[in-house]
Amino acid sequence: MTMSDTSIQPDYAALATAPVCADPFPHVVVPHFIRKDDLPRLFASLPDIQSGGSFPPSALTLSPLMQSVVQAMEGPELRRIIAEKFHLDLDHAPTMLTIRGRTREKDGRIHTDSLAKRVTVLLYLNPAEQESWHKQEGCVRLLRGPHDIEDYAKEVPPVEGTLLIFPNGPTTWHGHRQFVGQRYTIQLNYMTEDARARSELRRHQLSAMAKKISLPGLAG
Repeated sequence: MTMSDTSIQPDYAALATAPVCADPFPHVVVPHFIRKDDLPRLFASLPDIQSGGSFPPSALTLSPLMQSVVQAMEGPELRRIIAEKFHLDLDHAPTMLTIRGRTREKDGRIHTDSLAKRVTVLLYLNPAEQESWHKQEGCVRLLRGPHDIEDYAKEVPPVEGTLLIFPNGPTTWHGHRQFVGQRYTIQLNYMTEDARARSELRRHQLSAMAKKISLPGLAG
């Protein structure tokens, strides 16, 4: 087995040249941040997650290929490009990364992310052929306000290695039409360095321990 069989190099150049869109709030969308040629083997090596909710990588048994993607998401090159693109200082920002494999009926309601999360980064790892995406179910929408899921400026299907990035703020409303079923997402957050972020990171670490102990059947 060669190194290329067990690792994936995301398309950093595509991210570096992607424009920052301002409507309805600053964001970047990069189709095929995971290149097309790498997607079939990555799809085949996704962890078997049978429950909803977010799972830290340590709570799952990840393939070497999936581990390489997690390492790239937490790595210095992605951090550097995001900092430059949004004019942020992320040199010392702690990171928090989780993996989702299934979406529940209650997921996707309109919300803004915790103020402890400076930047949200979402990597979508689902094949494009699924009928639900074409029906606009489970496709994340960047919204103009907190009240109407149909009042959106951008809709991003959760497919084919698409990367979505936005700095958080009081008006970064987002959500999606209801979808129940398999929907793989890696979420990375660059956190603030205050007590609120430290508390959230501690909860994240405790959650990882609890899920690894109580839900071994989710790993695979």
